Amino acid sequence: MAGTILTRLAERSKHICNQTFADKELILRSQDKIRFLRISKTAQIATVSAITLLATGWVGATSALFRQQAHNEQQQAAIAANARSVAGEARKISAYKQSIGQLSEELNDRQDALDEMVRSQFGNDMNAQPVIGAENPATAAAPTNAQHPTPPRPLSSANMPELEKLRGLEKRQTEFALALTRLIRQRAQTTEAAIRSFGLKPEQVMSHRNTSAMGGPYIPWQGADLADDDALNGLAQAIARLNALEQGLIAIPSGRPTASPMLTSSYGYRKDPFNGHAAFHAGVDFPGNHGQSILAAASGRVIYAGQKEGYGNVIDIEHGHGIMTRYAHLSGFGVHAGEQVVRGETIGRMGSTGRSTGTHLHFEVRVKDAPINPRRFLEARDEALRIQSAAKQRVSQTRAISRQMTSSAG
Repeated sequence: MAGTILTRLAERSKHICNQTFADKELILRSQDKIRFLRISKTAQIATVSAITLLATGWVGATSALFRQQAHNEQQQAAIAANARSVAGEARKISAYKQSIGQLSEELNDRQDALDEMVRSQFGNDMNAQPVIGAENPATAAAPTNAQHPTPPRPLSSANMPELEKLRGLEKRQTEFALALTRLIRQRAQTTEAAIRSFGLKPEQVMSHRNTSAMGGPYIPWQGADLADDDALNGLAQAIARLNALEQGLIAIPSGRPTASPMLTSSYGYRKDPFNGHAAFHAGVDFPGNHGQSILAAASGRVIYAGQKEGYGNVIDIEHGHGIMTRYAHLSGFGVHAGEQVVRGETIGRMGSTGRSTGTHLHFEVRVKDAPINPRRFLEARDEALRIQSAAKQRVSQTRAISRQMTSSAG
């Protein structure tokens, strides 16, 4: 059956081919001449085959050209995409380098400010120990000397975590600043308690800090902007408050103005020894011998040495923070106005000048020129005196450090 069909198809195809490519004659007429051109079946088949081959070849070549062009375009697109990717990575690496450089510079400036605050309070001895605390596993690779962090190495795939290391260092700086702030605030609370034990409020001695006498050339800070650094600002404020409290504490008179152990007249209302009427006594009286030494109850500056009505010969010493002591009825002066004196220094001699019934010292303590009871200062507890003594040493050390730093800067 299949063979019969194929035979029929072959015969049909042969018949169509014979009809299509039958011998053909062409009549050509030129100048009254007639010529006959015979095209055989074989020539027709050969011509059609040649044309078919040429067309097939042209189509193939054109297709190959289009395929090559498409391939080239794909390659160019891939190259362009790769170039864009490389450029993008280069920008990322450049931004990463810039971030590391900027953060490293900010951390150096931050550490300089932190070191400056620590050094102003504790001196250069603190530099012997790392000021950023012990290392922890999360930041063990970060530099341990926070004063001068190690500059970041050039970027490569092996050191890309450098930014995270610097962030770890930044965190440790913050933790140290916060821990130091807590310790300073604890010391401030102890100082406040000592001030209250003298019968004063911390605000009384802090509100009279001399902020009017300031000056110096304007030299802009060249480091990073640390105005919004909460940790360093908190530490700076805590240090400033502690300094103000301790300076106020050491201004409080706590020394006895004379060696006499007993009082002849107390502070407050009493019967006036001359007219017997009720009167207010603004200080306490110490009996003693004529010419006996009178001592400064605290360090300060003599602001008056002379005579005052009712007081006779009197010496006023200003101790700062609105605190002043007065020594009256003196028989002689050992200091003059404008002189600086220290606690326990002899400033005059006991006598009975002015409105006085006998040899004694009239001693007053004034805050903002208002008299307060000196007994709280004369009977201060040992703990308050110990805290005051420690504050004096610390303030003296801080001032010495400040002078050294100023001298070094100059």
